[in-house]
Amino acid sequence: MTSRIAPPALARFLWPLAVANILANIGIVVTGAAVRLTASGLGCPTWPKCTEASYRAHGELGLHGVIEFGNRLLTFVLAAVAILCFLAAVAAKDRIAIRLSFLIGLYIPAQAVIGGITVLTDLNPWVVALHFLSSMVIIMICLALLDHLRSPTRPAARAGQRATAWAIFAVGWVVLYLGTVVTGAGPHAGDLDAKRNGLDPQTTSLLHAGSVTLLIVLTVVLLVLAVRAGDRWLSVVTGSLLALELLQGTIGWVQYALDLPVLLVALHMLGASLISAGLARVLLATRAHTSEATRTGRLLAWAAGHRP
Repeated sequence: MTSRIAPPALARFLWPLAVANILANIGIVVTGAAVRLTASGLGCPTWPKCTEASYRAHGELGLHGVIEFGNRLLTFVLAAVAILCFLAAVAAKDRIAIRLSFLIGLYIPAQAVIGGITVLTDLNPWVVALHFLSSMVIIMICLALLDHLRSPTRPAARAGQRATAWAIFAVGWVVLYLGTVVTGAGPHAGDLDAKRNGLDPQTTSLLHAGSVTLLIVLTVVLLVLAVRAGDRWLSVVTGSLLALELLQGTIGWVQYALDLPVLLVALHMLGASLISAGLARVLLATRAHTSEATRTGRLLAWAAGHRP
């Protein structure tokens, strides 16, 4: 029955499709930033149609319509990748990969609906924030799939390390949320007539910077704990997250000092996506990773040499 749903040879593509999943979801965050930064958020003024009369953009909508409609079309690319990844997981007979890839597939239409609500509410900044944060969730799930498929077999980290990792994860979400609040108070609304959240940009920026500082301090603490415990994998992923945080913080300060140039804002959005993946990576690194991944590796190796 399984072979009828997904040919066994498809299992060989599970890893590249899992990589494609996370790259596509990070990519659509960046293209979504391009929509907002070019004031094309209402290039298609309604949803699910682009206009009341058509599902696609037409000449009267101009460049803004093309940009917004193009971003909508990318949802179908994400869906296709997610479906293929799920079928590959089924072919590999990997229960955890099946569950994670299925969840990713379910999340994509849900995220599309949230995106539609942002249009129907004329880019309400709080709904736009929800749309962005939902993207961070799906990126974390994609990262969990990658971690399951290929990461070292390891015991659970020590209690202090796990507690610190959870604190990093929680503060990381505060950082991401406050970033959306700063965005909602700033000038890049996605449309020239879209309303802002009414909060003071300077105050929200300082709160956001404070949360970033706390996140960096916690990450340094975890890195020290991991190095002292001789936990190489946790040291590597925590060090990588710290490097991302420092780079992201630098971009944030520079864009603030330069009055939010669009290129730096887009880079900051990319950085937020990578930070969300890093938060998930660090948290998962403190959990035990059993031989299930080894079994998956053997199945993928078998599929690579399978000739249907």
